[in-house]
Amino acid sequence: MTAPSTYGLSTQARNLQWLLTDLVEEVPGVNSVAVVSSDGLLLLSSDPGGAAAGAAGGSGEGPARTKGPRGASADLATIVSGLGSLTTGAAELMEGGEVKQTMVAMEHGSVFVMAISDGSLLGVHATPDCDMSVVAYHMALFVGRAGHVLTPEVRSELRQSMEKTP
Repeated sequence: MTAPSTYGLSTQARNLQWLLTDLVEEVPGVNSVAVVSSDGLLLLSSDPGGAAAGAAGGSGEGPARTKGPRGASADLATIVSGLGSLTTGAAELMEGGEVKQTMVAMEHGSVFVMAISDGSLLGVHATPDCDMSVVAYHMALFVGRAGHVLTPEVRSELRQSMEKTP
């Protein structure tokens, strides 16, 4: 995975990028990851700028990753935001409380969405043969570690960083 430049970023923003990189590189079957703000803006991505490097996982370590769909993280961010909105609406209609996690299993992959404490969402696109419990466990670890760090200032910093990524 090619990480975005961390030059000039705060320690909190760099730590979140490190956590995201760790999630992608250490969890088998993960194609791409995106963190989306409550208003649908991409904050963190395993594939900055939509380049194939993030989804292809070309770090030289561990198993090669299958390239995700075109613009993997940008598309994933849109899907995560839409699923988040849809499931929140469904939970309100059903008086089900807050949505904690959503999973969509497809013939050729899975999409997981997990709520982060500030209203942001973590989305993961994984291979069809991934161990869903392992993916969900590592997502929960990310959410637990990232939830208190995603302050309005850090969200703004991350959004600006994503906009500058070529």
